[in-house]
Amino acid sequence: MFIQTEATPNPATLKFLPGKVVLETGTAEFRSATEAEASPLASRIFAVPGVTGVFFGYDFITVTKQDQEWQHLKPAILGAIMEHFMTGAPVMGSAAQDDADLDGEFFEKGDETIVATIKELLETRVRPAVAQDGGDITFRGFRDGKVYLNMKGACSGCPSSTATLKHGVQNLLRHFVPEVQEVEAV
Repeated sequence: MFIQTEATPNPATLKFLPGKVVLETGTAEFRSATEAEASPLASRIFAVPGVTGVFFGYDFITVTKQDQEWQHLKPAILGAIMEHFMTGAPVMGSAAQDDADLDGEFFEKGDETIVATIKELLETRVRPAVAQDGGDITFRGFRDGKVYLNMKGACSGCPSSTATLKHGVQNLLRHFVPEVQEVEAV
């Protein structure tokens, strides 16, 4: 098994490409070893000292570290990923579900059309680009002209995420949806 790695705009996060599907649908993010108990793979990765976050996309895994150098962590993480896939164990435990968290969405009654357009733009234009960098952006809400987005994976805590939000996503949404005045991360 050959696992490729790619740098992300977030220097504390590295993208791992195992060459196979990681999550068939949705995404999953783990910010602690306790949260990672829902996933055998995330648990293995969190067993590597210095790992502070794990994010699964369709065909990639992003890992966030604390203070250690990647040259020391990368071999152990590669080993954990390879070992997991060689065992044939599932990526997610049977009780786990993807973290789409649709229940947490909020918007005013009557804004359904605006929200549908925002979600469509995020799904078709923003999320594929952000996934290239090892992250994800999901819709959380819309109120008083402000769009609230959840940043995950490499995007969470990335130094360039503010620029991505303000200059990229905000300008795109304002262009196509005049009701959007501002975009904010939650």
